[in-house]
Amino acid sequence: MQNKNSRPSGSAGAARTWPLAALAVAGIALAGWWWKGHGAAGAEGPAASTASGAAAGGARGGRFGGAGNRPQPVSVAAVQRRDLAVAVDAIGSIATANTAVVRAKVSGELKAIYFKEGQAVKAGQALALIDPRPFEIARDQAQAALARDQAQLENARADLTRYQDLVAKEAAPRQQLDTQQALVHQLEATLLSDKAALDNARLQLSYTRVTAPIAGQAGLKQADLGNNVGPTDANGLLSIAQTQPAAVVFAVPDARLARIRQQLGANQPLPVQAWDREHKQMLAEGRVASTDNAIDASTGTIKVKALFANQDNTLFPNQFVNVRLQLDTLKDVLVVPTAAVQRGAPGTFVYVVADGQVALRKLGVLATDGESTAVRGELKPGDQVVTDGADRLRDGGKAEVIKAPGREPGRNRQPAASAATR
Repeated sequence: MQNKNSRPSGSAGAARTWPLAALAVAGIALAGWWWKGHGAAGAEGPAASTASGAAAGGARGGRFGGAGNRPQPVSVAAVQRRDLAVAVDAIGSIATANTAVVRAKVSGELKAIYFKEGQAVKAGQALALIDPRPFEIARDQAQAALARDQAQLENARADLTRYQDLVAKEAAPRQQLDTQQALVHQLEATLLSDKAALDNARLQLSYTRVTAPIAGQAGLKQADLGNNVGPTDANGLLSIAQTQPAAVVFAVPDARLARIRQQLGANQPLPVQAWDREHKQMLAEGRVASTDNAIDASTGTIKVKALFANQDNTLFPNQFVNVRLQLDTLKDVLVVPTAAVQRGAPGTFVYVVADGQVALRKLGVLATDGESTAVRGELKPGDQVVTDGADRLRDGGKAEVIKAPGREPGRNRQPAASAATR
């Protein structure tokens, strides 16, 4: 007996599956028709898209391509070959070559002041007077003691001569002669002490006349007439700052120390310029005098001291100035305007314009300042480098020079600063 749950026979299964096969064939045919209609268009799509984009780009222009093939307006300057000074820029403070606090060396009443605040004084110039009367009395007393002991010594020496004659004639005992000889020696020592006391009294009296220990500029007075002054006064009577010469202390990278020491060791002057805060006006020119004896490990710098004649007193103590130390001079190098130097994905480069065509030239920077830069690379003197409008250019593009170079690059008033220190 046949089971009701058994699978259908072969003919019945085939009847059920043929619609599925027909559906699959129809799907394959539909896919082939779609690919034939759209595949070719897809193959042409990138070219068409590129052409469309180019047209749009030509209509809009762009940062690097400009408006289509239209030349981009630029300003240029000529490359030069010449010498360029290499310098290190720093901030320094004016320090006095010497500073002296003038204190009273003896105690007493301040009777006179001979200086004006802020005036220039000379070494040895009288500045003030302390009441000299007590010291004059002490001097007179020392002179009197010296005169008294001098007379006693002369009398003792006369007695000694007489005793020597008596002893020689055996008219006086030898002991008396020895005693007189000792008295003479004692009075001679006393006389030496009296002379020292008199010298000291005269010295103390001279201290009542306060004089300038150094030449320089007088500061504000710290005591008024009638005040009692003395050696223990903390502020003294005044201070004197020696401003001629003036010193400038500044820090430079320790990498520059070897060159500085080499120049100093060879007695080669290292010029230093002091500029105002805005770096617009040069205040003075001087020379490096010395360096510190240790490098500051926290900053990697070393202090350098430069001296300036400062005859016109332009530099003032504790004033901050911009310092430019000229370390070397680059001989016969290529110089371009700093504005022409570009930095980007290609590295450091400039754009050169020749016959309306733009070429990118890579280069290396040797030294630079605010206006000019010494470089090495694929340049030659006379090449026209773009100084304005470089942001709209690309290598191989077109450019139109709209402004001739106004002045030669680097003819500035300041030496270049080393690229490593800027």
